[in-house]
Parts: sequence; structure tokens; C-alpha cells
Amino acid sequence: MISVESLTKQYGRFTAVDHVSFTAATGRVTGFLGPNGAGKSTTMRVMVGLTRPTTGRVTITGRDYRELVNPGLEVGVLLDASAQHAGRTGREILTIAQQTMGLPKTQVAETLARVGLTEDEAGRRVRDYSLGMRQRLGIATALIGDPEVLILDEPANGLDPAGIRWMRDLLRGFANDGGTVLLSSHLLHEIEVIADDLIVIGQGRIVAQGSKSELLASAGTLVRATDVDTLARALHEAAVVTTPIDGGLRVDADPELVGATAHRAGVVLRELRPADGAGLEEMFLELTADTAREGAAA
Repeated sequence: MISVESLTKQYGRFTAVDHVSFTAATGRVTGFLGPNGAGKSTTMRVMVGLTRPTTGRVTITGRDYRELVNPGLEVGVLLDASAQHAGRTGREILTIAQQTMGLPKTQVAETLARVGLTEDEAGRRVRDYSLGMRQRLGIATALIGDPEVLILDEPANGLDPAGIRWMRDLLRGFANDGGTVLLSSHLLHEIEVIADDLIVIGQGRIVAQGSKSELLASAGTLVRATDVDTLARALHEAAVVTTPIDGGLRVDADPELVGATAHRAGVVLRELRPADGAGLEEMFLELTADTAREGAAA
């Protein structure tokens, strides 16, 4: 388990992370979400000992990362797939990791196969890799020590649809086998598909956290109708809060109440379902509206 306890990181007068606390549980995939500059990468750098916190602490399986004697055997890390030696081959980079961790030589070939890098690709220099191939190599480096915990920053960036599906299955299997996965991503659909729990951060502070089902259930009900204005008035008269969304309404009430209200108002419904189908993107945009760069610019 990863435990973050009242973590704060300041750079002069700027507070990048402000009293952040959360856990990433064993056997689950935890999605770590937030706009650019929200504090995700800083938090993850503190986790793996690259940045010292101003206050607070992070423990992984009960210990500070810097206390781990051979950390690659316990925690697999990918923070920047492009931060690899461009002049070395993929096999050479993985061999260095194998030798550093004191692993058998056979781990190199096995791990290359596990992430889908061919013999030809493993022999190329990293400068000739696509971003997707660099991601696979970075994930291989994280996995080669057979760790219990994975900490991955934007691991799907640059992967094609088949690669994203492969990564999703890999991480789901890792968690199902008892591992702990913490990953950040701007591909909200992929997080929605794979994550069990969600942590949302904005301006260095946690704005929401909990299981995915709990957070998406709080989104209410999505409804579309032949006469949206009439339905909105009827729901307002029933003391139900509505929000216009994509040609319909998001309603803070269960579908049964919405359906009964529409029937009384004589409005034909075209769509009525829990708003979790509008999904993570709507929830994310609403929670981070005051912190996103685009929102601030507007």
C-alpha cells in the first residue's frame, strides 16, 4: 500500500502540494487525476525519493522509499518515458536495470517479451524509438524487478489503441495478482475503464477521492427529452436541481423520480440513465474548473 500523509511541498512562496493525504490500496488500481500543474508529478516524485517534501511523509509498504535497500525489487517506477539514454539500445537499458538489481540475465528477454518489444526493436537505439516504444521500455524497466507496487506517470501517452488495451490488461492483471498500482493519465476514458479508486487534485489540494463507483454515482442522472425546457421547469417545481449538459440535463435525483416527473409533465423522454455514462470527464471538469489552465484563461 502507498500511504500519503499530509504531504506539502513548497518552492519559496509557491506551494506545489498542499497537505495532500490519500492511500493507494493493495490489489487495486488507483487513478491520480488533475489538470496540468495541479501537483501530480511533484507528489509522485516525492513518493520515489526524487524530491524532498517540506512537511508530511509518504510510505510504500510501510517504509520511506529511500529506506529500501534494492527499491526496484519492491517498487516499479515510470515518471518520464523520454528520460532514457538515447544512445543506448532498449536491451542495454534493461540489462543495466537487471545488473543493478542483481537479477538473472534471463529477466531481460522475459521482460522484453512481456511488454511486446521484439528482438529487432530491443536492438535499436532509443533515439530511434517512437514514444509508444519508449513507454513500453519504461514499463519494462518498472516491471523487471517483479515489484509489489507500480507508480506510473502517464504510461499510456504515445501508445496506439492496441497498446492502450495491452497496458490496461497488464495493469489489471498486476492488481488482480495482489499488486498496488498508482497511475496518472490525461486519458480519462482509460482511467475510467481500469481504475478502482480515484484521487483528483487541483492547485495542490485533493478535491475528491473515493472508489470510482462512489464518485461517478454522485454525478446524478442524465436525461434527454423532446422538450427539455418544460422538463427542466417541472423538475424545478419538484425542487430538483438540474444542469444543462450536451442537449439534455444532468439531474440531482434518481432516474425513477425524473421519469415520474416527466410523465406528469407530458414530456417524452429520449434518454434516461445514471450520469456515470457522461462519466469521468464531466466529473473531472466540474471538480477542476477553478484550477485548469483553460478555465483560468477563459
